[in-house]
Amino acid sequence: MSVAARVAGLLLAAGAGSRLGTPKALVEVAGVRLVDRGAGLLRAGGADPVVVVTGAAPVTLPGVITVFNPDWATGMGSSLAVGLRGVPGDCAAAVVALVDQPLIGPAAVRRLIDAHAGGAAVAVAAYGGQPRNPVLLAREHWAEVIDLAAGDVGARPFLRAHQELVTLVECADTGQPDDVDTPADLARLAWLAD
Repeated sequence: MSVAARVAGLLLAAGAGSRLGTPKALVEVAGVRLVDRGAGLLRAGGADPVVVVTGAAPVTLPGVITVFNPDWATGMGSSLAVGLRGVPGDCAAAVVALVDQPLIGPAAVRRLIDAHAGGAAVAVAAYGGQPRNPVLLAREHWAEVIDLAAGDVGARPFLRAHQELVTLVECADTGQPDDVDTPADLARLAWLAD
């Protein structure tokens, strides 16, 4: 992949995890923090560099670009905007992943990057045909994504407004897009420690 075609990984990890009772970035699954899992997912899938947006909890990670979102409490939209602005200028696109989806597989990230290399400007991982995360966004669309991102919706308004740009990439065989929002969700992941 040429330098001009580098694809960054962008991990949104700024939330307070109010329903979990602790910031999701710091939650451990099988002894590994969700923020480390998410950064590792992006890296293993071929994204470089990896940018992590922090907020509610201070997080340090080796080998990543950390961007602090001072408005993290307003929701995912502000974290997406801060994160996209923090991606180095030589990156042609970014794969956006959420810290609370630890069962996403690196192959999903790789498939989105491959779709971009094949000409897709917007690629969305699908599970059983249903669009979920992660999502690849080419740089030429970032300004509009940022303009439309507000509250807790992230890229959804942009994706709905531009369905003609979206390439769905089936990823059901690579992992699951389940969210970790509550202690019960976390308990369901206990099998990962086995």
